[in-house]
Parts: sequence; C-alpha cells; structure tokens
Amino acid sequence: MRLFVYGYGFAGRVLARRLTAKGWRISATYRDEASAAQMAADGVDPVPALDKEAIAARLADTQAILITAPPGPEGCPALQVMVPALATAGAFPDWIGYLSTTGVYGDRRGGWVFEDSRLAAQSPEGARRVAAERDWLEVGRGMGLTVTVHRLPGIYGPGRSAFERLREGRARRITTPGQVFSRIHVDDLAAGLEASIARPRAGGIYNLCDDEPVANSTVIAHAAGLIGLPAPPEEVLNLDALSPQARRFYAETKRVSNARAKAELGWKPAYPTYREGLAAILATES
Repeated sequence: MRLFVYGYGFAGRVLARRLTAKGWRISATYRDEASAAQMAADGVDPVPALDKEAIAARLADTQAILITAPPGPEGCPALQVMVPALATAGAFPDWIGYLSTTGVYGDRRGGWVFEDSRLAAQSPEGARRVAAERDWLEVGRGMGLTVTVHRLPGIYGPGRSAFERLREGRARRITTPGQVFSRIHVDDLAAGLEASIARPRAGGIYNLCDDEPVANSTVIAHAAGLIGLPAPPEEVLNLDALSPQARRFYAETKRVSNARAKAELGWKPAYPTYREGLAAILATES
C-alpha cells in the first residue's frame, strides 16, 4: 500500500509515520533539497513537487493521496500537477483527501457549524479554500475518483503548542466576550484521516476537531499552569493592533461539530479537549 502526500508538512508527516508503522510505503513532494533530505531521513520517498512524470510514476501504484498544500491566488497548486499526473498514470486510487479549513464557514458569533452549513468565508484565504474544495470535488466527479474533504481548525501537537509560545514569551491572552475556537491535536487529525481512508466515500466532507471549543486565553492559562509559568495578562481584543494572520483568527468565532466524522468514520478524538492534548504533549517532553 502506498500513500502519496502533496505537501509534506506537520499533518502529512504524522499520518506518514502512522501508516508506515502499519506497512505502508510513503511518497511525498518537496520543493527544496533540505526538505528532501529530511523526508529521506524519515523513510519517505521524496518527489519533486513540479515533476509530473515522477509523480505519475508513483501514482500508478498508489492507494491513497493526501493534499495538504494551501491554495494561492492561482488556486490549489496540487491541482495543476496532480490531475495531469493522475490521467497520465491512469490511476484510480481508493481515496483522495483534501485538507481544508473551518475558515470556510466564516464568523458564526459562537454558533455551531456542521458540514452542510452555508459557507461564508470572510477572508481571501478562506475564499480560496472554498474554491479549492469545489475544484477537487469536481475533479472527483469528472474523473470518477473518490475525493473527500476534511475541514480543520487550528492544529497543535508536540513542538507546536501553547508551551512553545509561553517559553519564548510570545503567548498572548486576547479576550472578547463569548469568543471560542475549536482545535485538534495532530495525532487525532492523523487518526481521522486514517479512518477516512478505511471508509472512503466519494464527496464526503468531514469536520475533524475536538469536543470542546473554548477561548484561546483559557488554553494559554491552562498550559502556563502545567509548566509553572505565570499566565500572560488578559488583553482586550483590538483587531487593528494585530498582524493580518492574527486578525483573521480573532475576527471569527464558531463552534465546530465533529458528529459526522464520529458517526460515519467510527472516529473519536483520543484528546477530546485541550486538557488531554496538552497533558500528552507534556508527557512526551519528560
């Protein structure tokens, strides 16, 4: 069994490790030699991201494809490479998964969103995700391929959590009444993708997130307590004072339901809240 990853980042690497342990072979794209060297060290077959012939050769015996690369102004970069490669290889993988974002729902003022909720992206980046989802689902229908979409909130895990921001003095506790966010531990994300691979459904769309949306300031305060650091003082939200990326983050608040993924995929998060997730990360550091 082979998994092909277009965009070998945080999520792709964890899924690759998970499947490698079960006997899968992993190929993934790279854009610089340093990344290729790291992939080779991980036991992953590195493939140049723009080499359609090399990609087509791998796709000929690939059962699952994961697309993680974010779309740019010109759309999803993987589409321009993968669709011709799939056609050249005559490949019909069992599963193609596209990683999207819960940003496609826009701001819901703390309300719940589900996979069939109206899409209302409020940023250029969110709008590009909406378009990329549409394009990949259309490719699936047009080519008879099983394409699935997985909408993700903020991803955290070892090396990428509140602990690093606290230790480096970058953590902030920005608050506004009623504002909450969903999140997901990277291991739960990988488990959700593995469950989707095991139960492929053409056109399937799934929110992968934890069970307890909470304010980011709550997570920072809890993480600080776990490592014996003082929690940063609370700051009143001032969108104009934030970076563009932070402004997009704090301009939206919603609660994301994971009920469909649980019901259809038989998946449930091992870390249902930030408390279990942070505790697990801390345990890996000791």
